[in-house]
Amino acid sequence: MRPRFRRAASAAIRWSLRAFATCAAVVAAIAAGFLLYALEALPPLQPWHTERLEREFDADRDRGLDLDGYRRLEEELFAGIPDFGARAAWTRWDPNGQVRRLAGDAPWNRTFRVGTPGTRGAALLVHGLTDSPYAMGALARVLAEAGYEATVLRLPGHGALPSGMVRMRLEDWQAAVRIAARDVAARVPPGGRFVVGGFSTGGALTLQYTLDTQVDASLRRPDGVVLVSPAIAVSPLAALSNAMDLASILPWEPLQKSHWQEIKPEFDPYKFNSFAVNAIRQVRRTTLRLQASLADAQEAGRLGSMPPVLAFQSAIDATVGTDPVVDLLFARLSGAQHRLVLFDVNRYRGLGTLQRPETKLLIDRAAGGPRGYSLTVIANRSTESPEVEAREYTPGSAEPSARPLDLAWPAGVVSLGHVALPFPPDDPVYGFLPGSGANGVPSLGSWALRGEEGAITLPLGALTRLRSNPFWQVVVEEVGRFGASGERP
Repeated sequence: MRPRFRRAASAAIRWSLRAFATCAAVVAAIAAGFLLYALEALPPLQPWHTERLEREFDADRDRGLDLDGYRRLEEELFAGIPDFGARAAWTRWDPNGQVRRLAGDAPWNRTFRVGTPGTRGAALLVHGLTDSPYAMGALARVLAEAGYEATVLRLPGHGALPSGMVRMRLEDWQAAVRIAARDVAARVPPGGRFVVGGFSTGGALTLQYTLDTQVDASLRRPDGVVLVSPAIAVSPLAALSNAMDLASILPWEPLQKSHWQEIKPEFDPYKFNSFAVNAIRQVRRTTLRLQASLADAQEAGRLGSMPPVLAFQSAIDATVGTDPVVDLLFARLSGAQHRLVLFDVNRYRGLGTLQRPETKLLIDRAAGGPRGYSLTVIANRSTESPEVEAREYTPGSAEPSARPLDLAWPAGVVSLGHVALPFPPDDPVYGFLPGSGANGVPSLGSWALRGEEGAITLPLGALTRLRSNPFWQVVVEEVGRFGASGERP
């Protein structure tokens, strides 16, 4: 027996060593391949990609701050942004450029509040990855109209310089959300409601906070959750981010490019166009933790006590996908108080031959399958009309009631998408309607340039993505009703 045991043990050790060597070789190949891509394909780093601002919130150091302290630290952070001089021409940091004229001094890159305290309630909203609080400004104003004081939090790593994305952590985001939630909850008037919500990664973080309140009695439970394009899951390929920037640990300046998946001109006043590898890593960590929390809450029977959830989602979402919202979140919720609003693609006439069938399959599955939540689908009245209607499905029903809307697909628009949902169509920065803009500068969402790829410093494809929501009135009405009662009558 002993020789046989030794042979088995020796074989197991050899297999383990081979497996470890194979894994190490794969990781090294990924790191080397991405390094070659970064060095050869990416443009040069600019100072806003490498300048480190020391006053960014750090959970390990600053967890004990209240929101006033957080905002003071934030002001110190922005005060530390250097003057980039001539290198800032045509960027968001050019004091005399069109971007500055469009956005003024970009005041909505910082945490802000709108509305009057002491009315119906208080709300906390959180923006998405690479965004700034501006992304939640329109929704904050809708809630303010409904009687809420709305606070929009700036997540650590955002708003100031893209370099902040290289070092930001999920732990910093979660600590900042708890600081803001504690402050906002304390501002809820007697008998008022506490609402949380967010866009994309911000939606994931506020949903996670809501689940955390079910197991931590020290946290104030929300009375409602509003989500816009929430990040419930990301592509499994995001796991590669753990190996992509390994070369950056070496003390050679050119290798710092491997911190970045994309290096782009920073012409947007409220959103970073460059994208750090660490951003992929942190949003993946966020969604994995959220998925685990949802599964734990379902197994423990806690989802039955979830506050009403209202979510807005495009049927096609190239950033975080739509299936996870349907299958991983709403499939677990039960009750008419939970409502998913899905914006279908434009099915007017000949567009059907160009559309991917998966989108219709998703709509049909959500509408026709077992469903414990309320569903609203915003879709063409027919393939012969660009006008849209709201098809409303009660829990368990596969037959909708149709409600006409005084809305229609704009000419040339084939779908909504991830970034379009939180902005009205006349938004001064992202609106697509003619005349949108500010101070004589047209909105970024209204740019319509055509030409050959490479003719300008940014991809022409970046200008065709819809940046605002032609059906914004649906969001206004749904959030108004939700804010009034927590449920839609």
